[in-house]
Amino acid sequence: MSFVIVGLSHRTAPVEVREKLSFTRAELAEITGAIATVAEIEEGVVLSTCNRTEVLASPRGEVRTEAAIHRLRDFLSRTRSLDPAGLDRYLYAHHGIDAVRHLFRVASSLDSMVVGEPQILGQVKEAYNLGVQAGSLGPRLDALMQRAFSVAKRVRASTQISRNPVSISYAAVELAGKIFGTLSGRSVMLIGAGKMAGLAARHLVEAGARHVFVASRAFHHAQELAAKFNGVPIPIDRFREYASRVDIIISSTTAQHFILEHDDAQRMMRERRGRAIFIIDISVPRDIDPECNKLDNLYLYDIDALQGVVDAGLQERRREAALAEAIVEEEVARYHARGRARDAAPAIVALREKLHGVAEAELQRFRGRLGPLSEKQEATVRDLMSSLVNKILHGPTREMKGAGEGPPDGRVVEIVSRIFDLDAREEPHDTQADPKRSVP
Repeated sequence: MSFVIVGLSHRTAPVEVREKLSFTRAELAEITGAIATVAEIEEGVVLSTCNRTEVLASPRGEVRTEAAIHRLRDFLSRTRSLDPAGLDRYLYAHHGIDAVRHLFRVASSLDSMVVGEPQILGQVKEAYNLGVQAGSLGPRLDALMQRAFSVAKRVRASTQISRNPVSISYAAVELAGKIFGTLSGRSVMLIGAGKMAGLAARHLVEAGARHVFVASRAFHHAQELAAKFNGVPIPIDRFREYASRVDIIISSTTAQHFILEHDDAQRMMRERRGRAIFIIDISVPRDIDPECNKLDNLYLYDIDALQGVVDAGLQERRREAALAEAIVEEEVARYHARGRARDAAPAIVALREKLHGVAEAELQRFRGRLGPLSEKQEATVRDLMSSLVNKILHGPTREMKGAGEGPPDGRVVEIVSRIFDLDAREEPHDTQADPKRSVP
């Protein structure tokens, strides 16, 4: 199974090294096309995200694995004019069945910094599409990557690996959804224009929330963040006025005292006439008086409460990841079994042709001794001949397909070919990659 992967990720390299091998889409398209210039490589694609950059390749003909890995390491270092010796300490290399397993795990988000995150599958598909466009993707990698997409889809459908919050911002969205049932049409106010508040707001908007208001001491910051959501910037001293109008408040200021106390919240709830409000306080020190949580229909969560939701989500994802790993191992074994059968196909065909040819030649040689045969007798003789040949073929065919238990042994095809003096040459049997094909 001639596949090789060389790269680095968050598991092997710090961010200052990863960023040196990070590429824009335009750069990635150019680099993918350049794989064809690597003499030892027949097919290849490049995957580049904020947490990993790696090359998946199929070496040419009889090129040794070590030579292909060496060339790919040089290729990566040349793309950014990096010292190969300095880069090498951060790189990993997988080949054969280990390369297949690595690709399946990456596509299924089992090797991600946040296990179960959905973006990686789209990024792998993008690498595939760039390979198609650059002409660097051939039949072998096409078949392998299509299988990786199917495995990732099965993991998503069969587990809940991506259905539990594992970030503060996403936890806030999950809790808001439980309180309101649906976030469609809900209004949001950000008090403070920090990064985490903006990320939570983005998740809320993606979940259906509308009408975003942003209050900040620096009004130009409020304007900048509000523009990202087609929202409305408001002066910080007017946030209480707007608080009675919105459904969700995310507070993340640097104030050293409560900006919303119990009495303020009580007046706000009277103005709201009891309509529920969800408040996320992710400030340290806290912005919202904890006593506010005692008011009816006011749901207040601080960063510790959200962290508890995140920890529970991570624990649940770890359990689901164990199920996903089992699915990947099953799919790796299935792919490998099919690959062994496919690789053995030319020798199996040659063996069948040779033995049936020998049987036919022997029948012709002995025909004179048999005397005249009726049509029925002729059919019986041929059935007997075919049955004997098929019984002889059964054992060698089963072994060449790898149906026996135990580790795969690539020598079986070679030994059977030598015993029966076969002159078979392996030809690729994968479906040709359509140069216009892409993955949506």
